[in-house]
Amino acid sequence: MGKYFGTDGFRGEANVDLTVEHAYKVGRFLGYYFGKEHRPKIVIGKDTRRSSYMFEYSLVAGLTASGADVYLLHVTSTPSISYVVRSEDFDCGIMISASHNPYYDNGIKVINGCGYKLENEVEELIENYIDGTGEEIPYATKENIGRTTDYVIGRNRYIGYLISLVTRSFKNMKVGLDCANGSASSLAKVVFDALGAKTYVINNEPNGININEKCGSTHIEGLQKFVVENHLDVGFAYDGDADRCLAVDDKGNIIDGDLILYVCAVYMKKKNELNNNTVVTTIMSNLGLYKAFEEKEIAYEKTAVGDKYVYENMMENGHSIGGEQSGHIIFSKHATTGDGILTSLKLMEVILETKMKLSDLIKEIQIYPQVLKNVRVKDKKTAREDAVIVNAIEEVTGILGSNGRIIVRESGTEPVLRVMVEASTIEECEKYVNLVVEKLKAQGHVVA
Repeated sequence: MGKYFGTDGFRGEANVDLTVEHAYKVGRFLGYYFGKEHRPKIVIGKDTRRSSYMFEYSLVAGLTASGADVYLLHVTSTPSISYVVRSEDFDCGIMISASHNPYYDNGIKVINGCGYKLENEVEELIENYIDGTGEEIPYATKENIGRTTDYVIGRNRYIGYLISLVTRSFKNMKVGLDCANGSASSLAKVVFDALGAKTYVINNEPNGININEKCGSTHIEGLQKFVVENHLDVGFAYDGDADRCLAVDDKGNIIDGDLILYVCAVYMKKKNELNNNTVVTTIMSNLGLYKAFEEKEIAYEKTAVGDKYVYENMMENGHSIGGEQSGHIIFSKHATTGDGILTSLKLMEVILETKMKLSDLIKEIQIYPQVLKNVRVKDKKTAREDAVIVNAIEEVTGILGSNGRIIVRESGTEPVLRVMVEASTIEECEKYVNLVVEKLKAQGHVVA
């Protein structure tokens, strides 16, 4: 990770960690960088945070001042930006979003011309320019100043693309959608309605400050209750920028990213669509997922946390599916990033083709109890490398043996350590997570 850019772009509290000046300079650099040999075309999308409009205008000012032409998709999803960039010959795309973070945070995700997250070396050049250590960038003048164009048609083409991937009607299917008052609000219902589903939608009225507020994939309990009360066949919950999806089955049970990977991989193997008979996961996936894959004779690989690393592994090895427990699922035949709405369509395909309820599709997998606590700390690296903390982790690892595990890792997007334990019982998980958290407090690492 760099000084400003983490595993998922430049993220922080709006006008505190990430300011309009930062956004302007990002725009200035990208317009210059991609415009060295031709007039660059750059597409911008945003989620529904109040500050997203502010950052959009700041980025546009920087880009056009450097001679770039800018195309605005307005409120849309991160995967839609990726799709438009790679299918319509843009030099790069920018998504303004802090994903699942609260409304007062925001972020700038830059997507390269292939529809994938920007290369680390280019992010480093942007950081140098922000800090004033990079080369001087000239202003465009006269007819070389960039133009700005409304480009809602790009978002509409993405919607059409999603619909085109579906081969069966959703008629008579009762589907619940939790749009998190975010990007999915402008997309998800349109897609499911077009495919014939009887669609029930919640958290679809963004007001700038209610994105992810007790809703969406990070607060799925509302959708669980909604699915059961309305006797729905399935429910899908998205995050702020709709690149994640979690599901709720017909009985109200949470279907997280691990279970989605299992359901889709088993189905893809039967259809001879599981390239290399392999699924790409991260180190945070549940032990039960790996045991279930072994029983189904499906191979798996583990990467560092972040859909960025999952996709790199998939591209390097030609794998067709990979993802994270959090709901970032990548289907490499159709997308280059996690795509929440695409994921929900793929799950619908499995349900319809197998003629099975989602609750039946997960019957054969046994998930280990898992507890994850996010601990806000003063310095992630210092806390993680503290000898007392390292010893505590080693102690827990020895106690759990082959019947569990502990992972303590730095967040790539927040000043947080994530402490996760899997074990035979939830009580064991809580006991050992709390042990490490108390050690962090005792060592003075935790923010009061």
